[in-house]
Amino acid sequence: MSATGSLHESSSVNVLVSADMEGTTGVTGWKDVEPGEPAFERFRKLLTDDVNAAIEGAFAGGVTSVVVNEAHDGMRNILIEDLDARAEMITGLYKPLVMMEGIDDADIVFFTGYHAAAGAAGVLAHTMTLDFLDVQVNGESFSEARLNAALAGQRGIPVGMISGDDVICAEAEKLFPGVATAVVKHAIDNFSARCLSPKAASDRIAEAARLAVSDRDSLRPYQIDPPFVLMVEAREPSMAGAAATMPGVSRDGPRTVSFHTDNFGELYDVLGILDAVVNGVA
Repeated sequence: MSATGSLHESSSVNVLVSADMEGTTGVTGWKDVEPGEPAFERFRKLLTDDVNAAIEGAFAGGVTSVVVNEAHDGMRNILIEDLDARAEMITGLYKPLVMMEGIDDADIVFFTGYHAAAGAAGVLAHTMTLDFLDVQVNGESFSEARLNAALAGQRGIPVGMISGDDVICAEAEKLFPGVATAVVKHAIDNFSARCLSPKAASDRIAEAARLAVSDRDSLRPYQIDPPFVLMVEAREPSMAGAAATMPGVSRDGPRTVSFHTDNFGELYDVLGILDAVVNGVA
């Protein structure tokens, strides 16, 4: 869909589900979302259930197709053998648009299992990596949801639904016009929450997804105007030093670097490279 197009210009409605894991039903600790940890197998099943609920609701609302993009860590977490057969899935690392791969074929994007930004009091709150203490665009801290919504908004594509804890859902309701939210847990702190049962969470996600599609005329893309100034605060000075070796990236302090651009897609790409560079230093 073009930036000026209507969701109803054609009879088809295609949804991209960007599926992260920290905001998944029941998740409250890092070991819940790390492959190889005993708890991970339990929670990847719940991750798959949350995604399937979003797929179910999307089709109940009248979509034509659903593509799921794995967006957590190594991006090989969803149990494809248990995926709703009506959907397709993008899996694996090194995708050009990372968490938003597949957005160019979508009319609406859903965020499942999303979490609050670095520094917030949400469950497992972070932005991109634990090595980033803060990620700002034009002086405001951005969560992954906000970054991804802005990338979609650059293409004229709205966020229709988000699931996760109450902190990220409150942010989404404030920023993304018309978005439907599914709060599956209420954060007590970064590592504790009051959680819905898996069945109740699935029902809530499915209903939010259905409403997002059924009421899609109320959706509007999340768009911010250029120029864009990206500021990243790293955990260690050595990380900022390594990041500042990138062309166009300036070191502004012992742990902070910045990048200026008029293209949000370029900002998104640079942030992904900074993530890789900083992780290489850790």
